[in-house]
Amino acid sequence: MRQLPEADRDAIRLAQDPHFSRWLEQVAATGGCAHPVHLSGSTTTLDGTTGEILHHYDTRNEPGERLLVRCRNRRAAVCPACSRLHAGDTFHLVRVGLLGGKNVPSTVRQRPRLFITLTAPSFGPVHRAVERCRPRRDGTRCEHGRPLGCGTFHAPDDPVVGQPLCGDCYDYTAHVLWHAHASELWDRFVIDVRRRLASSAGLVQSRFAQHARLSFARIAEYQKRAAVHVHAVVRLDGPDGPTDTPPAWATDDRLTRAVQASARRATVRTAYSPAVGELVSRWGAQIDVRALQAGDDASGDDAVAAYVAKYVTKGASETGAGADHALTAWADIDAASVTTHVRTLMRTCWRLGGLPEYQHLRLRAWAHTLGYRGHILTKSRAYSTTYAALRAERARHVGQEAMSAALTERHWRYVGSGHTPGAALIAAGIAEDIAQCRAAAEDAFRAGGDAV
Repeated sequence: MRQLPEADRDAIRLAQDPHFSRWLEQVAATGGCAHPVHLSGSTTTLDGTTGEILHHYDTRNEPGERLLVRCRNRRAAVCPACSRLHAGDTFHLVRVGLLGGKNVPSTVRQRPRLFITLTAPSFGPVHRAVERCRPRRDGTRCEHGRPLGCGTFHAPDDPVVGQPLCGDCYDYTAHVLWHAHASELWDRFVIDVRRRLASSAGLVQSRFAQHARLSFARIAEYQKRAAVHVHAVVRLDGPDGPTDTPPAWATDDRLTRAVQASARRATVRTAYSPAVGELVSRWGAQIDVRALQAGDDASGDDAVAAYVAKYVTKGASETGAGADHALTAWADIDAASVTTHVRTLMRTCWRLGGLPEYQHLRLRAWAHTLGYRGHILTKSRAYSTTYAALRAERARHVGQEAMSAALTERHWRYVGSGHTPGAALIAAGIAEDIAQCRAAAEDAFRAGGDAV
């Protein structure tokens, strides 16, 4: 007789357990989280006036004497269930800044708003999709004798797209150091936008904050060439933020001109290195700036929010631009399942990370992200709501305010994480069912039906 796979045998074992129904409730409460955190402990809810015990919860009455809670990992490759929840939160976070809601007035839709894309500069010619990878007509070759173009019409999903035409010509050092300074470059860019707006309005630059406030939400995305580029929503408000009307001089055109000029001007100089010299990091020549119009149809704003949410769940490995975990040794780089181009970038991080002048960049700790140290999504304080506020609202909606707060009490301790093979199989099924129900609800809503 053929023996059942281990996961199936383990699932049968779980189903036969007397506490299976309660365990299943816990897994469903996590949304089918693929790698839940196991907690042990208790919480007691007291009346603030009388001291009367209103509710007491103890994991001694739970299966295995533990409570399962979400891992909350944003990466779809690690936990599809939690990444979908995170993407939903991100959608609402960005959408609120565009359309209002969650204590943000709907009047923000009438403010100057831009959707911008800033790219990394060129570090060397790479294979491009479709017609853009043609060789030079004059037959020009690089100094290593390789043609500057391969003559092949690549499909967009061709694995060779984004790979260098000549690995010896490609400036891997500049690529890694640009990644390491990309967040600082964004900060310099934002500061310069404020200064240009002030100058164009005839204001003293130091007093810009007394007249207007620049808010943003940005996301970093890896391109095919394994270089980060930035998508951002930029909004101009009055000095008190979204509740305040901007001055009369605040227009889409003025904001657009300031953004375009600052994107060309912002620079960051790297620390001097005897081995590398001093490099200047700046944005690439490809800059896209689009004004978001305030019409009756909000589909354009929804599309922007959905676009940002789509990429926030992707880790470096899912874009072919790195790994989802830190590399602790040179051997980890050799063992990584990545392209030769990405492996070279990782090795460059490791090599530069050993130089004393770059110690502050912690390049070895960030070799798995090719030197990029910033968060995938960042926003200014006044742009919209926060992840914490969205999670608190969700907890109130399902009636778990006390439980959400209790999880931070000292009576709780970590006792493990993850699933057994059979539990993982059941959790994946629950997560898929939830995803299908959500997709059906979204389809019904878009079709004009009632949201489920």
